[in-house]
Amino acid sequence: MKSEYLRFLFLGFILTSPLCGAERLQVIETDKAITITRGDIMVLTYHKAEVPPPEKADPIYKRSGFIHPLCAPNGEPITGIHPSDHYHHLGLWHAWVKTKHGKDTPDFWNLRGRTGRVRYVKTLFLKESSDKDSSVGFVVEQEQVAYKGQDKKETIVLKEQFGIRVEYVDGENRVEYRIKQTNVSSESLILPAYRYGGGLAYRAPHHWDRTNSDYLTSEGLDRTNSHATRASWVAMWGPTVKGLATLTVMIHPENRDFPQRLRTWPPSSHNGAIFFNVVPTQEKAWEIKPGEQITESYLLTVSDGKPDKDKIEKSWKEWAGDALGQLESLKKSP
Repeated sequence: MKSEYLRFLFLGFILTSPLCGAERLQVIETDKAITITRGDIMVLTYHKAEVPPPEKADPIYKRSGFIHPLCAPNGEPITGIHPSDHYHHLGLWHAWVKTKHGKDTPDFWNLRGRTGRVRYVKTLFLKESSDKDSSVGFVVEQEQVAYKGQDKKETIVLKEQFGIRVEYVDGENRVEYRIKQTNVSSESLILPAYRYGGGLAYRAPHHWDRTNSDYLTSEGLDRTNSHATRASWVAMWGPTVKGLATLTVMIHPENRDFPQRLRTWPPSSHNGAIFFNVVPTQEKAWEIKPGEQITESYLLTVSDGKPDKDKIEKSWKEWAGDALGQLESLKKSP
């Protein structure tokens, strides 16, 4: 069984850049969280236990199964959690929003409606570094749960294997993020075309705004014109105590409807806060039938300074190269 988890987590995520950095990565699990550090420097924390919202917020916004903080190479957080404008925004997370399941329309993202949520179930695998492989990671089981009918009967719709693999490469934190979801219910999960949901979602630190931060997509677009466009990668940058940091989200060519569509916020939205979502269903509806399994894969890099478009493009091609070559071959086939 463990070999299956290893294949799920690591196949298809081969990085060709040499490793560097003297500090060894460590993965540490407690009852509440899984934390990855580089020496004494924080890289990320995944929350197994439900994290409560701010004191004055509705307790419905407590949630498990997300990453916060995700950190810059110097250990400074580049994620935000429970902002007052969206208490359900939780660093790095994923959930479906607009759905249909039988007679019900569960929303696994917006917790306030009490129709669905995502939660941690159990840890399946932890990977520690070794002399031959300095990467670390974990695979956990999560559930997307619907509360159906007037009696709010709990129904597990999707079971997930959620895998994270971390390396420190060329001064960057690199985080491979893969979601494998299986519909374990007796009815199809219908995902109508909608502007956000699914994929991967990110909320930046609360002090990132239109005066000190921005987006850059693979197509050269920013916060003024990137929403609902397609991209193979998106970089977001803003200030840390010691300078600037950039988070780049690279999208795998084998993901559905690639290059995938984006949800970004314009300068006028929430003082120019940085929110980002890769949306596999923004243009085309999706049906996940009973027993059917889907997979979405991303590579996140966290680096110092503003984004370097040429460097990011090169890194994306190295990571996605095999799958990209196969796609190009298919396009040329008669």
